Amino acid sequence: MRTKIATTALLASLTVAGVALAPAVNAAPQHTAVQAAPAAAPGFYVGGTWKLYQSNGPVVTMNLSQDSAGTLYGSASCCGNPGTIRSGRVDGTGIYFVIAWSNGALGRYTGTLGPDRRLSGYTFDINNPSSQANWNTSRTF
Repeated sequence: MRTKIATTALLASLTVAGVALAPAVNAAPQHTAVQAAPAAAPGFYVGGTWKLYQSNGPVVTMNLSQDSAGTLYGSASCCGNPGTIRSGRVDGTGIYFVIAWSNGALGRYTGTLGPDRRLSGYTFDINNPSSQANWNTSRTF
């Protein structure tokens, strides 16, 4: 019994120390496949029409739909310039979307849902990364 306890303690200390131990000859194969963590379920719903206020002045009107997995679809408009949601998603308390504007700009928006249930985040033009701004909503989600 003492030998078994001592062996177990030695194996545990070697494992903690990072020493790799060879498996026993007839040991079952070890599977080391790495699985991606599942995306967090959407924690809020952004479907409908609402406004997004950018720190550099523009006010973007969003017209979105959201499926049960959190994927976003829809359109946007700002300053007479229409745009289409190229990709987008709500995960947990985060939001991400890309607007392909008709003038060629490609706006990437990331943000989070705050404790006040309003969205806020950061945006930049993928084609012109120096064009960037913070954004927020007055609507709660």
